[in-house]
Amino acid sequence: MAETGIHFNEASAPQGMRLYAIGDIHGRLDLLEAMHRHIAAELAADRPADWRIVHLGDYVDRGPASKGVLDFLMAAHAREPRHLMLTGNHDVGFLDFIERPDPYGLFMTNGGVETARSYGVNLQRKGFLRSAGRSLHEGHAALVSAVPSTHLDLLRSLPHSLQFGDFFFCHAGIRPGIPFADQLDFDLMWIRGEFHAHTGLYPKVVVHGHTPVAEADVKANRVNLDTGAYYTGRLSALAVEGVSKRILVATEAGVAQRSVAVTP
Repeated sequence: MAETGIHFNEASAPQGMRLYAIGDIHGRLDLLEAMHRHIAAELAADRPADWRIVHLGDYVDRGPASKGVLDFLMAAHAREPRHLMLTGNHDVGFLDFIERPDPYGLFMTNGGVETARSYGVNLQRKGFLRSAGRSLHEGHAALVSAVPSTHLDLLRSLPHSLQFGDFFFCHAGIRPGIPFADQLDFDLMWIRGEFHAHTGLYPKVVVHGHTPVAEADVKANRVNLDTGAYYTGRLSALAVEGVSKRILVATEAGVAQRSVAVTP
């Protein structure tokens, strides 16, 4: 991938389209609902010719309402297909646990107990780790029974990336030097170090989450929207129309916004 590319300040949404990208939700249905109410009000007031809302993955784990988040997003997409979802590593970890219950896997070690609780299933991680297998299989069986097949089908169907205008959307980032079309799914869901350290421009600005930051991190070549919603109470989004860009932050108090650009 060439070192020359487009700078965030010059990057544009497709003509006539407003783009929204929403960072890692992790079971914070309350914040997701607040963000969607705000966006819906904007769209109703401004009536852009077209729009897309891209959710960057990690809908489950850690927060209290993973099931509610998936129900909400499924209903939103059913009403309006311009609500889009990408897959995150925690979403795949949830599927992996359903298929093969590993007490040491991502799901059980990073917030899966809270996900199961949102489906009415009480998983005890300590019991899993002490057990010869019985409690593991009992808990797993209860969760398999509780999770609607529509949720699993949804998570299995999600793409790893999307592109609109001068923006490339994925969960974690990309591997520098590799064309977008050749990126590995693993990197799109998991990469950190090499991607974060890279300062060269890409053919498109990469909009991602995955790595929690105190506030949306806007750089010349990428935007990180993971502001740790499950523990900070702040869910962040990027709004783009033409070359105009804003950061939206949903909290229990409402949604605040600010214009954003990269200082040379």
